[in-house]
Amino acid sequence: MKVENNLGYDDVRQLVWRIAIPSMLAQLVSVLYNIVDRMYIGNIPEIGDIALAGVGICGPIVTMIGSFASLIGIGGSPFMSISMGEQNIKRARAILANCFLMLCICSVVLIVVLFPFREPMLLLFGASQTILPYANDYYSIYLMGTIFSLLSIGLNQFIICQGFAKIGMASVLLGAILNIIFDPIFIFLFDMGIKGAAIATVISQMISCFFILRFLFFADIPVNITFGEYRWSIIKRVLFLGFTPFIIIAIDNVMIIVMNMVLQKYGGPQHGDTLITCATIAQSFMLVVTMPLGGITGGTQTILSYNYGAKQFQRVKKAQRVIFLYCIVYTGLMFLLARIASPLFIRLFTQDEELTKQTMWAIQICTLSIIPLGIQYEIVDGFTAIGQVRWSLPLSFFRKAVYFVSLFILPMYFEAKSAFYAEPISDFIGPIVSVLVYIFMTKRIFHSQSEID
Repeated sequence: MKVENNLGYDDVRQLVWRIAIPSMLAQLVSVLYNIVDRMYIGNIPEIGDIALAGVGICGPIVTMIGSFASLIGIGGSPFMSISMGEQNIKRARAILANCFLMLCICSVVLIVVLFPFREPMLLLFGASQTILPYANDYYSIYLMGTIFSLLSIGLNQFIICQGFAKIGMASVLLGAILNIIFDPIFIFLFDMGIKGAAIATVISQMISCFFILRFLFFADIPVNITFGEYRWSIIKRVLFLGFTPFIIIAIDNVMIIVMNMVLQKYGGPQHGDTLITCATIAQSFMLVVTMPLGGITGGTQTILSYNYGAKQFQRVKKAQRVIFLYCIVYTGLMFLLARIASPLFIRLFTQDEELTKQTMWAIQICTLSIIPLGIQYEIVDGFTAIGQVRWSLPLSFFRKAVYFVSLFILPMYFEAKSAFYAEPISDFIGPIVSVLVYIFMTKRIFHSQSEID
């Protein structure tokens, strides 16, 4: 099969465009079917708002499970790209073989460990007795499809890192379109409610997973999935590189869980569930911001990794300048849409006037600092792409720490909904520190790599 993108020789601007845009669109479509799930659930007669709050409780837990796919997929794909840049195809094949095995084992372990503790987890993470039945129904079914979710998310990175960005986008599109089709069938036609939404998602992920496996096993590509060459040294390196994106996603979802807990605590019996519903919709809008943004910065990691491995540092710098520009343009557009189109977005989930008003305010607060956030994403993902976890991880932790401090302090002195200000505060302070580290450390990192034979 002809490689879509030659990572070492194609024009950098065109290369970033051809990889970033499909990766961004793939994530945008992925968000779309997440939102479609919530949109249909929110419009279930009589129980829509409470069922939507139930999905809001499940959302971060489900995404935390998916973070294990990032641990292995985003940990292994830059390692494989660097190996391909060094023309070490044998090691690249061994990396993919080890990552495939790790994803399979991880899927089984997660199901066995998490399934018995479903209800205590949901209660701990903010579910009231009213919300719990809906959250439990959705989470139980989704958990059983964990292997399809982890394989489809994790292995897709190994398609993109070989230059097949369009195939990677097609796999996400396939799952998203099927989920959009299946959702109304299972939710309304089969009258399965929130259970139907979970079943539709699992079936869609299963088909997408089979598409990816077929490509990586049988397509004529530089690196296919093989068996054997299992080495602890490779596993350790993958886990080391993947720990940053894993912990970022995991903590992002802990942030949402803690937000729900804070809103429930300070909102009290009268307003807690309503504020969680409001936060669920606002978080859905933030997914429209952050997942395509992650598609731009994560999808283009392979360009940085390959050229860093090949010691073509000018191409790495040029690629990053272009990626920064894309991030700023995208987040700037989303900043404007949050202020212009948020009422239309909210109407997809609810027709309640008071809830719409509160949620519109929440979205506008949460998006105050998303332009600096775009810069933060590329700095952290850029450091991860070239194997510099020692910088990407602390920078990510620092932004999260600012968020948690703000989240716990603000509601203590102000009303419950002041918790929403934690997002813009951390999205402003975190990037300032990241930019300073990036300016002072990049040249030193490239110099060290150039001295390696």
